[in-house]
Amino acid sequence: MTKTILGLSGSLRRASFNTGLLRAAADLAPEGVQIQIGSIREVPLYDGDLETASGLPEPVRVLQSQLAAADALLLVTPEYNNGVPGVFKNAIDWMSRGDGLAMFVGKPVAVIGASPGGFGTILSQSHWLPVLRTLKAALWTEGRLMVSRAGSVFDDQGNLTDDKTRTQLRDFLRGFAASF
Repeated sequence: MTKTILGLSGSLRRASFNTGLLRAAADLAPEGVQIQIGSIREVPLYDGDLETASGLPEPVRVLQSQLAAADALLLVTPEYNNGVPGVFKNAIDWMSRGDGLAMFVGKPVAVIGASPGGFGTILSQSHWLPVLRTLKAALWTEGRLMVSRAGSVFDDQGNLTDDKTRTQLRDFLRGFAASF
C-alpha cells in the first residue's frame, strides 16, 4: 500500500529554493511513498468576515481535502526575517478552520527548508513548533534537514543540483516515511 505525503512549500516565488526542494523530495521519495505537491498560492489572507459570509475559500477546501487524504504532511519552509513566512502560516491557519483542525490531530508532520544564509532554516523550523503543537500534529523530530547556502546547491530555475544534498534529502524522507 502506497503512503501519501502532502508536501507544501511556503514560498510563492517561481524559482524558489523551497519549492525546488519539494520537487526534489517528490522525485526522491522512497519506494511505496508518493509526495503530492499542494499549493498555497491561491489561499487568500485570512478574514473571519469572509469565512462567515462565504465559508472556506475553494483553495482552502482543496488543501483540506489533500490533507485529509494524506498519511502525513511535509512542510518545506523558507525563513523570512528569522521566522515563518506569513503566507505559509496564513495557509495553515486557513486549513485549520472548519473541520480542518481535526485533520491535523495526530497527523505525522516533518519540516525541512532551504535558505541562502549560513544557518539554513533553523529559526523558521523552530517557529513551527508551537503551531504544530497547538494543532496536535505528530511532529517527526528524529531527522533534520536545513539546506544552507542554497544558492550553491540549486540552479537558477530552483532545481536541486547537489548530489550530497539530494542524498541527505533521500535519507530524511526514508526516515520520515518509516515513522508512520
